[in-house]
Amino acid sequence: MAPLPTEKNIFTTVPPQIQEKKSGQLRDEQIRQFFEEGFVVVEDFFDKETELEPCREAINKLVDDCAKKWFAAGKIHNLHSDKGFNERLTYLEKELPGATVLLHKLGKLPVAFQKVWSNERILNVVEQLIGSDIQGHPVWNLRTKCPNNEATVVPWHQDSAYLDENSYDVLQVTAWIPLIDANETNGCMQVVRKGHKKGIVAKHSCCVGNTWYVMLEPEEMINTLECDMESNVVTCPVPYGGVLLLSNMIPHQSLPNKSNIIRWSLDLRWQKSNTNVGFHGLKEGIEMRRSGCKYEIDWKPFLSQKQMNNILSDPSKTAEENEFDTTITGPWMKRWEIVHENKHTDRLQEIDNAYSKP
Repeated sequence: MAPLPTEKNIFTTVPPQIQEKKSGQLRDEQIRQFFEEGFVVVEDFFDKETELEPCREAINKLVDDCAKKWFAAGKIHNLHSDKGFNERLTYLEKELPGATVLLHKLGKLPVAFQKVWSNERILNVVEQLIGSDIQGHPVWNLRTKCPNNEATVVPWHQDSAYLDENSYDVLQVTAWIPLIDANETNGCMQVVRKGHKKGIVAKHSCCVGNTWYVMLEPEEMINTLECDMESNVVTCPVPYGGVLLLSNMIPHQSLPNKSNIIRWSLDLRWQKSNTNVGFHGLKEGIEMRRSGCKYEIDWKPFLSQKQMNNILSDPSKTAEENEFDTTITGPWMKRWEIVHENKHTDRLQEIDNAYSKP
């Protein structure tokens, strides 16, 4: 599939900046780095106690709710209630392989996550990058990277490879927010500096190993995106309280977690209002800021829509079978050549067959 060029390279052009000084705003050199290199790390951005600790507490509640549900269904035999934020899900995963996937598919957006996503200071940053009319992208994720877990090691890709071509001319800003100190040992991110500059989506393939992820081969990055894989691969440790800001066009990957604790993170996205989110017509974004007025976010319509990871289910399966299904499928898998089949691609075919029956 040929990449789509954009009419103008908005991915490398700093937009006109407002003169008003607002809390949280990036420095001029940080804005320049985002557009010139495709990423920037901002340390000590969030207040750990008031903004991020509630997210950790919300995660503890999500894990506890899941454990109780799995226990009641006979899927596990120990709630592991004595384990905490850093390790409980790892123990649950040992009893129920795929527990991390079930949590990933859950799609619940606790109030603490909402508050971080719509945080005034982070919206002030996004405003510097895309303008004053801002919508949250429908694809957001709570990421859990348990130690030595293949399903949570994400290969090289561009975020737009998961979307349709209607959004390829839209700058989407991602904030990757670790909920512990993220480093090379526990699975921080790597980016290819300046890999976004062509402003195009290169050819990806599907699926990697036993996962549902698409992959961008290094040769494709070199040939299509003109990436320098020798000198421009950058490892991005981010301390707890910091944030990694990414362009949707920059190639990036996450490293394996070789530590003995879970690396938790959020990734949240924004783009200009009234632009195509590219999510295959399945879900819309949520307006978060409107220029010229004080805007009150209406979360209800957004929360009533399904999260991206549980949109597709098999109508031929029971509700319980779908609920405990540890595969993930989605329309992005059909956009790229399937070069490796696994349980996720098999599941996609099963669903397609079920929906095609008269």
